[in-house]
Amino acid sequence: MTDVTGYKGFFYHFIDMKTGLRFRDVELSTIDTGLLMAGILSCQSFFDSDNEQEKEIRALADKLFLGVEWDWAMNGMKTMSMGWHPDKGFINASWKGYNEGMILYIMGLGSPSHPIPDGSWDEWTQTYQWGNYLGFEHVNFGPLFGHQYSHMYIDFKGIQDEYMSKKGIDYFENSRRATLANREYCRLNSGGWAGYDENIWGLTACDGPGNDNKSNPNMSFMGYSARGAAQWYTEDDGTIAPTAAGGSIPFAPEVCINALEKMYEKYGDKIYDRYGFKDAFNSTITYKDGTAGWVDPDYLGIDQGPIVIQIENYKSNFVWNLMKKNKYILAGLKKAGFKGGWLETNSK
Repeated sequence: MTDVTGYKGFFYHFIDMKTGLRFRDVELSTIDTGLLMAGILSCQSFFDSDNEQEKEIRALADKLFLGVEWDWAMNGMKTMSMGWHPDKGFINASWKGYNEGMILYIMGLGSPSHPIPDGSWDEWTQTYQWGNYLGFEHVNFGPLFGHQYSHMYIDFKGIQDEYMSKKGIDYFENSRRATLANREYCRLNSGGWAGYDENIWGLTACDGPGNDNKSNPNMSFMGYSARGAAQWYTEDDGTIAPTAAGGSIPFAPEVCINALEKMYEKYGDKIYDRYGFKDAFNSTITYKDGTAGWVDPDYLGIDQGPIVIQIENYKSNFVWNLMKKNKYILAGLKKAGFKGGWLETNSK
């Protein structure tokens, strides 16, 4: 099935940019659809004028969101499937353990057309791994994108579900602690990677140099991989991604903004160009021709997006405020058991 864009309201992981149809044999992706729907709902809330064009935008957003069969994606299990292939069915992985998938459960709970079971949020939180990593107690997840993506659209500051209420923090503070732990890991630099310090840091999913033509005989370098550091997860090959700090700016602006500034000052002529920061860089790798260091030639939208959105959230709460008005997001948060803060204010 390559002549389709999606199925049951979900979209395939990659869409051919020329045809708008499924790219090769990629899976029907729950998280990619989820992030798309979050963007669609933010547009629905933004275009709120009483004219025919904006009414049409809101109606189209409704059609797309209400068409997603979140309940089907649960596959009869307690946690949501990560994806599905038309020839093989659901893949053998589901959204559990804290990560970027939290927004899927909130939208699934908030859907009036295809809601997931009421207890799904509790099932999700039961898979969390709480631990103390480098002095920071939080729900652990190694790559920073897992602490950023859902937060691009939902302001978790000051609202709590039952799990976080018992811990005495909120998910915003959890992401702050994860960001600071990521920075501390890089500052300590137990791997001895070139360039790491308290200002140059940031591990998350990104491109990497790979091992082609390397001259470092005892070091292994990855290509695209989910780099990160947490109590039960460490993937590090000396590759830093600016989106790690950039996507965490609202959580810890005092260290994240400084990190981007220092990266620009030190490597700006190499890692910053027309569209902002290149996806990643590695100062440790050396090559057989005698050159040292690697800079990704590419920009990745999935990594550029968090930088732009989170800068704006830090400056003005723009995307957060849009979603605070969206009835589906509000319904999902309430069904998940969130209380307090702006959620109570918006209910009055």
